[in-house]
Amino acid sequence: MILYFSGTGNSEYTAKRIGRELRDEVLNLFERIRNHDYSEIHSDSPWVVVVPTYAWRIPRIVQEWLENAALTGNRDIYFVMTCGGSIGNAGRYLEKLCAARKFHYLGCAQIKMPENYIAMFSTPTQKEALDIIQRSEAVIDKTALTIKRGEPIPQPALTAQDKINSGIINDIFYPAFVHAKKFSAADTCISCGKCIKVCPLNNIRLEAGKPVWGKNCTHCMACICRCPAEAIEYGKHSKGMPRYVCPKTM
Repeated sequence: MILYFSGTGNSEYTAKRIGRELRDEVLNLFERIRNHDYSEIHSDSPWVVVVPTYAWRIPRIVQEWLENAALTGNRDIYFVMTCGGSIGNAGRYLEKLCAARKFHYLGCAQIKMPENYIAMFSTPTQKEALDIIQRSEAVIDKTALTIKRGEPIPQPALTAQDKINSGIINDIFYPAFVHAKKFSAADTCISCGKCIKVCPLNNIRLEAGKPVWGKNCTHCMACICRCPAEAIEYGKHSKGMPRYVCPKTM
């Protein structure tokens, strides 16, 4: 079974592509994470977890869900991480997670996809995004074939910087940067409430017709990138930038 979490569509597209190749069920974890639903899910086939990369590791909200979810059946598990650059030393932390949950860790694949982190980086135009996705297809296919064969995913050589990024940088990054303080809505907001619906942590509410953010944010960028009026900004950094939603899932 393929399990995925996705803010703006990269991991959703990748998960569904792999599911199609494996002819296996694909399950979106959004509602389960949002509702703290850890009820049993059973799979006779190996588990494949597809997620975005947040500061060179899997999102902490997915980590917390995996630590508590009742996953029964097959004990083999693969991870696939979409990223704009690198997943760093994420595999080390995934191995620890799998050991604690008594899963047989079979590696983590890195799939480079268009950048969505508009809070810090530049987002691509649709043409640029499609070009990046096109280049990723062969890697997705190779990953699916490796999983179909039941083989471990080959792990790349790690650098000292990879270890620092997934370790101390990740530890500093979350408390320092992962918050909703810089999100705001302009007068162009149409009060549609979509930002509320796409937030995996129930962190947004409408007040006087405009979104207000709470303190529980994971920086998935779903609210800002999926706003139909492009009325949400992240400080001054996002102004004038194209919003990114995977064009293959729109």
